[in-house]
Amino acid sequence: MQQDKALKSVTLQDIAKAMGVSRTTVSNAFNRPDQISAELRERVLAMAKQMGYAGPNPMGRMLRTGKTGVIGLVFSEALPYAFQDPVAIAFLQGVSSVCEKVKASLLIVPTLESDVAQMTIQQAAVDGFIVYSMPDDSEAVAKVLERKLPVIVVDQPNLSGVPLVRIDDHKAAREAALHLLGLNHRRLGIIAMDLLSDSYVGPVNSQRLERAAFEISLLRLRGYEDAMREAGLDFNKVPIVECPPRNSENDAFEVALTLLKQDPRPTGILAMCDILAIGALRAAEHLGLSVPKDLSIVGFDDIPLASVIRPSLTTIQQPLIEKGAIAAELLLGISIADRDSHKTATATTDKIPDFVMGGVFDLNENPHKVLETKLVVRESSGPAPIQLR
Repeated sequence: MQQDKALKSVTLQDIAKAMGVSRTTVSNAFNRPDQISAELRERVLAMAKQMGYAGPNPMGRMLRTGKTGVIGLVFSEALPYAFQDPVAIAFLQGVSSVCEKVKASLLIVPTLESDVAQMTIQQAAVDGFIVYSMPDDSEAVAKVLERKLPVIVVDQPNLSGVPLVRIDDHKAAREAALHLLGLNHRRLGIIAMDLLSDSYVGPVNSQRLERAAFEISLLRLRGYEDAMREAGLDFNKVPIVECPPRNSENDAFEVALTLLKQDPRPTGILAMCDILAIGALRAAEHLGLSVPKDLSIVGFDDIPLASVIRPSLTTIQQPLIEKGAIAAELLLGISIADRDSHKTATATTDKIPDFVMGGVFDLNENPHKVLETKLVVRESSGPAPIQLR
């Protein structure tokens, strides 16, 4: 017990004294390795290990700098979903790549609107939060804002005075619908993502649309609607089914079957994400429909599977990895313009860059960073069947 106590009380000064060097030299070995030679650093680390010194106390560093070196990522799904969904994986890849550059850590807080998650948000030792695709009425988002820390929102919700990284969902969805309309499709169906946080799967009515809390889903619906109205179609007669992308593939398959069994059957399906579009491809195959001869399908996101599945998927491509990277950079205060040329923000210091709120953005303008999308046309879309135009 006495030995354990002695080991725990070892300080940088003790190591410096044992080696006959300054305390600053020992500190540099841990915190600023570029300030001393590799050989000297190895000797310092070896002596520290021999004396039982594990490294600087992180709590002490927090007290000195006022920073934790950790950012929190809050999103509305269960944790396994973050490592299964291709869109979430790409986004996390972007965030983590920036964190790695600046030696910051990432705390993932899956909320599902749970009390435990909200307590984590309240107590987490973080320097700021990225809020990723949360509903407008989220209590977790309210808890984030109560912390009075820097916040970057990605996709949704749109909060006054909080920087937002997003795409133009309305414009992209409109382009997807115009593509099918340009191919003479007049009988369209829509597979929507979540409208509310209740995991509902099934047909969508006007009451559910009025209560919708996910802005992305609404913006994409409005994009589809605008294109159809411009083409002279009655949007109120367009069948819409809802299926959260996190649900099983069977759910996406079943809601697509619901659309394809309607009379008259749609000749084109607009799916709000590629996972739902792939469910539609499976349903078409199950019913013996040829894609795109009998049915055209357009997805959204351009996940890796979209280009390799057969038939390959026509979809809206959005910069998923870049979206995550930009959100992390903005939170960490890294200039977007310098991203490619700036190897690391910590080349000569152990400091995590100061978080900024106002340095990159003028908050009085409620700034948005809107990223570009594009329609990628592949094998799953083609002209409407002649007899059904």
